[in-house]
Amino acid sequence: MTIIEPPRKDVTPPYQIKKHSAPLRLWHWANTVVISGSLITVLINSTITDDQATSSLMKDEFKKAGASVTDEQARSVAHALSDSVWDVHKYFGYCLAGLLLFRLVLEFFQLADQKFIRKLKSVYVQFKTVKKDREETRHEFAVKIIYAIFYTLLIIMVVTGLFLAFEDAMAPFKSIRHAVKSVHGFCMYLILGFIVVHLAGVFLAERKDSKGIVSDMINGGRSD
Repeated sequence: MTIIEPPRKDVTPPYQIKKHSAPLRLWHWANTVVISGSLITVLINSTITDDQATSSLMKDEFKKAGASVTDEQARSVAHALSDSVWDVHKYFGYCLAGLLLFRLVLEFFQLADQKFIRKLKSVYVQFKTVKKDREETRHEFAVKIIYAIFYTLLIIMVVTGLFLAFEDAMAPFKSIRHAVKSVHGFCMYLILGFIVVHLAGVFLAERKDSKGIVSDMINGGRSD
C-alpha cells in the first residue's frame, strides 16, 4: 500500500523576486532627495537671495544700523551670497550625475524581469496585441512612456548642468552657453511637471486601487 505523506511545512518556499530591486529602491529615494534639494536651491536663489532684492534689503538694514554702503558694495555681497547657494546647487548636480550613472549601470545588472527596457518592450507588445483589458494595458504603456521621458530629461539635465559647472573648461563652446542654460532651465520645469503628475498619479492609484505603490517602493513589492 502506498503511503501518502503530508507535505512538509519546513521546506523553504521558492525565492520571491521583488518587483523593485534594493539598489533601484535606494536610487529612487536618493534621487528624490537630490532632485528636491536641487530644486530648493533654485527656489531660494530666485526669491530669498535674488541679487536685486537682497542688495536693497542690505542697504536698508545697514542704513538703519547707521552704516553706509554703496550700491556696488551691496550688489557684490548679494552676489556672493547667491553664488554660495549656487555652489550647493552644483553639489546636488554632481550627486545627480553620479546617481544617473549608477542607474544606467544598474540597468545592465538587474534581473531580466526588473529591467526597465524589458518592461517597456513587454507592455508595448501587450498594447499592440492584447485586445482584452486594453484600457489597463494602455495605462501601463502610458506610464512607462512618461518614465522613459523622465529618464531622458535627467540625462539632458545632467549633461547641460555639467557643461555649465565646467564652463571654464568648455571655453571653445562659449557661444552656446546661453542656449545650454536655456535648455537646462526648461528641463527643470518639465521635471517639475513630471513630479506633480507622478505624485498625483500615485495618490489616485493608492486611493482607488490600494495597490501599495509607495510601500512597494520601500519593501520591493511582489513581481507579477
